[in-house]
Amino acid sequence: MLLVMKPGTLYEEIERVSLEIREYGLVAEICKGQHKTVIGLIGDTAEIDPKQVQNISQFIEQVIRVKKPFKRASLEFRYGEYSEVVVATPNGDVTFGQNHPLVVVAGPCSVENEEMIIETAQVVKASGAQFLRGGAYKPRTSPYAFQGHGESALDLLAKAREATGLGIITELMDAAELDLVAEVADVIQIGARNMQNFSLLKKVGATGKPILLKRGLSATIEDWLMSAEYILAAGNPNVILCERGIRTFDRQYTRNTLDLSAIPVLRSLTHLPIMVDPSHATGKSEFVSTMSMASIASGTDSLMIEVHPNPAKALSDGPQSLTLPAFEELMQDIASLAKFCGRWSSNHHLAVKPKFANLPVTARV
Repeated sequence: MLLVMKPGTLYEEIERVSLEIREYGLVAEICKGQHKTVIGLIGDTAEIDPKQVQNISQFIEQVIRVKKPFKRASLEFRYGEYSEVVVATPNGDVTFGQNHPLVVVAGPCSVENEEMIIETAQVVKASGAQFLRGGAYKPRTSPYAFQGHGESALDLLAKAREATGLGIITELMDAAELDLVAEVADVIQIGARNMQNFSLLKKVGATGKPILLKRGLSATIEDWLMSAEYILAAGNPNVILCERGIRTFDRQYTRNTLDLSAIPVLRSLTHLPIMVDPSHATGKSEFVSTMSMASIASGTDSLMIEVHPNPAKALSDGPQSLTLPAFEELMQDIASLAKFCGRWSSNHHLAVKPKFANLPVTARV
């Protein structure tokens, strides 16, 4: 249930209403948007009469029932306003959200050695990326596959951040490593296989750190949003959703199926920022560029792209990784399209080549 307060309501009155609501055995969460202030009522509201709640204050404009099972993640919870996740990096704050420039995250699947991660970080920064991705702990289908270098890889990510100023995104697999990962990561990634590891979601929710929540391999959109709800319910509003492909019938030609329809669907359901990972979705480097562009056209707020100096010798996910020159070329295309869509910023380091500027209107559509 949501209480929409009238414009100009004093904060003291909002606080008073919140305290009175708690007498119903509910948790009151104040969400101050750009145009409206909303008080979210968390708990069992089934037996509560909206008219009775309306009478608490003359400054309550509207009482709305949120029927979706995901309450805090719902777009209604913020009265139709999209949230943003601001991440502090050595190069300055970066904001994920619908009304902000596209954020590009790039790097190898796994951190292999210092030379490789530093070289990759320098190239992706020069190409316009704001974050470096790299796995220190790797969940693998086979117990015999490379599992990552663990703590030593975190040290290398810290060196890459020091050398380039890029933000760091890396995956957390086990709560036992939470403190180690949180010390290095600017954004903690929860991978597809841990999307419904609810005890882990509660723990990362308690950190307050920005969390990147990847969609599970066979998860419905509602499953995914309910997992986000666990993090939000633990008191952490900084959640970014990442579509990385789901399992469908055909696995011969692509690794997974990239669900681009999830982007507009999520826009209608949740206020949370959206990222797309075309590398894991397709599993083949030759399709990454096309699906990156399609993701931008579909309205994604961010892209995560796997890049490796020598994909043929990568310890994990080489076939889906772009070479450094291929990434540089892709970023020129991304910059042109993102600028055309109003999702590029002068703060990006890459100079934009106006690839689409001279096209006739009919050709741009």
